[in-house]
Amino acid sequence: MAGALKIGILGTRGIPNRYGGFEQCAEYLAAGLVRKGHEVWVYNSHNHEYQGKEWNGVHIIHCKDPEDKLGTAGQFVYDLNCIMDARKRNYDVLLQLGYTSNSIWYKLWPKYCKNVVNMDGLEWKRSKYSKKVRQFLKYAERWAAMNGDVLVADSLGIQQYLKDTYNKESHFIAYGADLFEQPDANIISGYQLEPYAYDMLIARMEPENNIEVIIKGHIAAGIERPLIVVGKTNNAFGTYLVDTYGRQKGVRFVGGIYDTEIINNLRYYSNLYFHGHSVGGTNPSLLEAMGCNCLVVAHDNVFNKTVLERDALYFSNNQELATIVKATNDKQTYASFLENNTKKIRTRYSWARIVDEYEQVLLQSTR
Repeated sequence: MAGALKIGILGTRGIPNRYGGFEQCAEYLAAGLVRKGHEVWVYNSHNHEYQGKEWNGVHIIHCKDPEDKLGTAGQFVYDLNCIMDARKRNYDVLLQLGYTSNSIWYKLWPKYCKNVVNMDGLEWKRSKYSKKVRQFLKYAERWAAMNGDVLVADSLGIQQYLKDTYNKESHFIAYGADLFEQPDANIISGYQLEPYAYDMLIARMEPENNIEVIIKGHIAAGIERPLIVVGKTNNAFGTYLVDTYGRQKGVRFVGGIYDTEIINNLRYYSNLYFHGHSVGGTNPSLLEAMGCNCLVVAHDNVFNKTVLERDALYFSNNQELATIVKATNDKQTYASFLENNTKKIRTRYSWARIVDEYEQVLLQSTR
């Protein structure tokens, strides 16, 4: 193929995805770019359960990752190991997904190729981090923004932020999602649930995800419909939420669920789906909910509104949420919202489109 590129992808724990958003992005991107005729190398942790040297035509490079021994500090060592390997590979483009633990090494980024950096969300705003860590993350963001040859923003809000803060242009490329088209009500019966007779939220247990606001509002609504809370509760804030609200009638903490079929059916058959995330760019779980025909009740902020536009109900506090919960007993009342959001997934946020957009940016970066 004329114009075929040699592409390295780092910044994730590796593929196939066994962890989260950037890993899923790397998986779809790498396989999609290979199908388009490019050569792609993805960096994997040496601890990754997939130990093969190739996956669906993608070359896999396993690098030493001491996170299991050093904790968070191990991520910096892992990224350094990936960068040092990349310096020897003669890539045309090195795509860095995120900057949290690799921008500290910006002076070691390979100079012979273009460094394309996906700038992720506003990590330094996350309340789970200490003041010192948040200060470091602000520095890390600056190092990435000022030293990346090409920047990618997965949200129009992030794109504007990069322009306002660093006077840096970036390419807007959203995250991707699939449509869920094979629902099975038998799946949710295992959780003693009936179709459209419960509300739900899925989130990491962190204050900026407005989980407590959602729980308080749902309780204040005084309805019979239960609220299903999906997410691991083994951190300090999760423990606090369970201790405070776990005995409340109608609030059910079900822990983390990682089976895609189960989670998609729970989304599909929910009445209301709450999305309280207030920090970051285009959130993968929001797009997945839209692809599962959810009626989304979202925290009112620029990141969520850029994606959902008018096709959602919005809240800023628990009183507003309680009003929405009391007034919405049938999601089909908002059938146009559901239809418009699934159309967005099919058109704007399809993985095929996302791969095409990344390919164009990578090709342009080398001209």
